[in-house]
Amino acid sequence: MKLKQRVVLLAILLVIFIFTKVFLIDNLDTSAAHREDQRAFQRMLSGLRVALEPRLEHTLQSPWEIAAQWVVPREVYPEDTPELGAVMHAMSTKKIIKADVGYKGTQLKALLILEGGQKVVFKPKRYARDYIVEGEPYAGYDRHNAEVAAFHLDRILGFRRAPLVVGRFVNLRTEIKPVATEQLLGTFMTVGNNTCFYGKCYYCRETEPACADGDIMEGSVTLWLPDVWPLQKHRHPWGRTYREGKLARWEYDESYCDAVKKTSPYDSGPRLLDIIDTAIFDYLIGNADRHHYESFQDDEGASMLILLDNAK
Repeated sequence: MKLKQRVVLLAILLVIFIFTKVFLIDNLDTSAAHREDQRAFQRMLSGLRVALEPRLEHTLQSPWEIAAQWVVPREVYPEDTPELGAVMHAMSTKKIIKADVGYKGTQLKALLILEGGQKVVFKPKRYARDYIVEGEPYAGYDRHNAEVAAFHLDRILGFRRAPLVVGRFVNLRTEIKPVATEQLLGTFMTVGNNTCFYGKCYYCRETEPACADGDIMEGSVTLWLPDVWPLQKHRHPWGRTYREGKLARWEYDESYCDAVKKTSPYDSGPRLLDIIDTAIFDYLIGNADRHHYESFQDDEGASMLILLDNAK
């Protein structure tokens, strides 16, 4: 082989060697970064796992007392919640000692009192899990499993602004009717072989009851916030008009955001940032119905936007 050919061959081998080395180093770096990402993801998953068991670290307190102590102006529950599982277990298993119609609103719900005096909101199952609601984004009934999913998304995002939610099966005949108020009991009926009720609310109709499978009804249970933290309701600045053909100001006025930023409580404090967080949250859960929102009362814009009613 001539010298010139040898030089060309050596140059080619050198180039191949350099590219191979760079590729291997990059690949090793990528693999190391990938492994670290996997470890970080596993650590996050481990921190999010909740074991639903009745054991409490503080044996002198009830689960309801513990949950009440968690609430502060900027979170409903703390990041490190070793007793979260015990509180959620109590929500899904404690005896129901009273049942009443839900608090005012547009959607069917029941107000339950659990053993120990804790209030919870029960939203009944209205759709199969794979049912697709047609029409407007805010159409149809509340979805009980959306409340459960929204609570866990709130945990994943680290917001900690949604009250605790669990799924629960209740026997309407043996658990609810014996402790129901006359007002709630008056809305019960039997459809075929199924026990049903239609409750009291803006859109509640005798012709549109929620029905159990026989006597067993699936639903979501949301923990009532402590009474020492009264709520204040606000109109959402980016709410819909809910009128066909009528646009809200934010839909046509390009200067609207600037106007909001000059209006209390969005001109100072964290409230406007909470609105942005909530917009992301609602997009992820598919909620197009946040026309109002709640904060703690007399907070002068300092408290969080509380993530309530996430079932649309």
